[in-house]
Amino acid sequence: MNQWWKNTVFYEIYIRSFCDTGQNGKSGIRGITSKLPYLKELGVGGIWLTPFYPSPKVDNGYDVSDYCGVDPDYGTMEDFEEMVKTAHKHGIRVIIDMVLNHTSTRHPWFIKSAASKDSSERDWYIWKDPVNGGEPNNWESFFGGSAWEYVEYGDSGQYYYHSFAKEQADLNWQNPSVEEAIYQVLDFWLLKGVDGFRFDVINNLSVSGSLADNPVTGNGEQLHENDINQPGVQAVIKRMAGRIREKKPDAFLVGEISSDDLTRIHSYTGGGSLDTTFNFNLGSREIFQLDEIYEELKRMQELYGDSEYPTLFFGSHDMRRFPDRFGFTEGKTKCLLALMLSCRGIPFLYFGDEIGMKSRILNSVDDAKDVQGILAYEAALKEGKSREEAVRILNERSRDASRNPMDWDEAEKQREDPSSIWNFVKNFIELRERTAALTEGTMELRKLGNGLIEIERALGMDRVRIMINFSNCGVTVPGEGGWRILYASDSVPDSRTREKNGKDCVKPGMVRMLVPGGGCVILEI
Repeated sequence: MNQWWKNTVFYEIYIRSFCDTGQNGKSGIRGITSKLPYLKELGVGGIWLTPFYPSPKVDNGYDVSDYCGVDPDYGTMEDFEEMVKTAHKHGIRVIIDMVLNHTSTRHPWFIKSAASKDSSERDWYIWKDPVNGGEPNNWESFFGGSAWEYVEYGDSGQYYYHSFAKEQADLNWQNPSVEEAIYQVLDFWLLKGVDGFRFDVINNLSVSGSLADNPVTGNGEQLHENDINQPGVQAVIKRMAGRIREKKPDAFLVGEISSDDLTRIHSYTGGGSLDTTFNFNLGSREIFQLDEIYEELKRMQELYGDSEYPTLFFGSHDMRRFPDRFGFTEGKTKCLLALMLSCRGIPFLYFGDEIGMKSRILNSVDDAKDVQGILAYEAALKEGKSREEAVRILNERSRDASRNPMDWDEAEKQREDPSSIWNFVKNFIELRERTAALTEGTMELRKLGNGLIEIERALGMDRVRIMINFSNCGVTVPGEGGWRILYASDSVPDSRTREKNGKDCVKPGMVRMLVPGGGCVILEI
């Protein structure tokens, strides 16, 4: 099987914000097509598209009302087909977001299911009778509040389950008809030419039928032990993966796993299941602590086998952008991107990472579109908090922070600046493409102190060393003769000489080499 994705740098496109074609005031599929040459120049080999299907957009497209359509706000099916075709001409693969845990309550399946208790689609969703006049159990939505919504029928009624917003009803994966219907959806998009799928909250699938209460901590926090990672969910995912690979053997399958347990995250990969999963312990941390990032990378390296590749990312549509989240300078932004592009794994850039884009700040709830943030704001007001405090909470919880429009003026400016973040990323990806040790080699990870990380990648006789300095000051490290400088993000004073062939080298016999603060140096033997 061609595991092309092992050597690919992916680029997440939040479709609403990426590129406005000027047709309807919203970003769309034609905008993506127009920017494919830009992505090719940057070195991107795969794009991940967030949902573009018809949707009421209560959750910005993660509430799908038609799995086999294109939302008119973003274009037409013909636009999508042309985009995929053009991407492939540029050597860029396309994976699309699949939201299989739930649908919009405006999806025809749910409308039929909710119409009557006797509906043939009733069991496509999770309907339960009241218990003691209230919700069937204590499960809470991941967006806050009860995970159950009551629908009355005459003098009686039932609750349906929604692990997120009440407009996002969870599918009943115990029902074989649901599974078969989803297979038809996946087949549809494979025939459209997509190269794989990113499965949203795939470990949330309701498959067990158990409704045991979730435990609650002493401070009132609910632990989601019985509503995710249910017995049988991995079997469902393996069947789905097998069905996809029957149709497209080299399809890339990546899952979003809502867990902070790395062993559990890893358990969804390999053995005929997903190719890899997102590890939010690495990618979504709020504070930059190099020691913790180093330890997480070490754990990932130890857990994933030689044939497995973890994901590497520090940004997505679900979190504030990392330059301001971590309080980074341009130099440290380059350092984190270097870390992501140097370690063994599959890098996922979030659009705008390549120019160090900053997060959006919301001044009022009127500026917000994200349901998670809006619900948090409303809850704060109900608790008696001031509007100022509610807006602060809104900015903490809202995912609008990273969904700001791409700054194309800044991107163009940086393309013309050889020292920019954009050119740093471009040059690093080019280096990955021509240096097999950086994509397929073994990895040794070392923390040398004073904010310095050293990564050594080896494949056969080829060895590459990457030294990344997250401190504010230059750090001297042992220098060895024979190592050539492949690339440096900044000048490396008194550390290099020139060979007759023009290559930069570590000075013969030198004892120390300086790695500038907020800089990185890449060496090959």
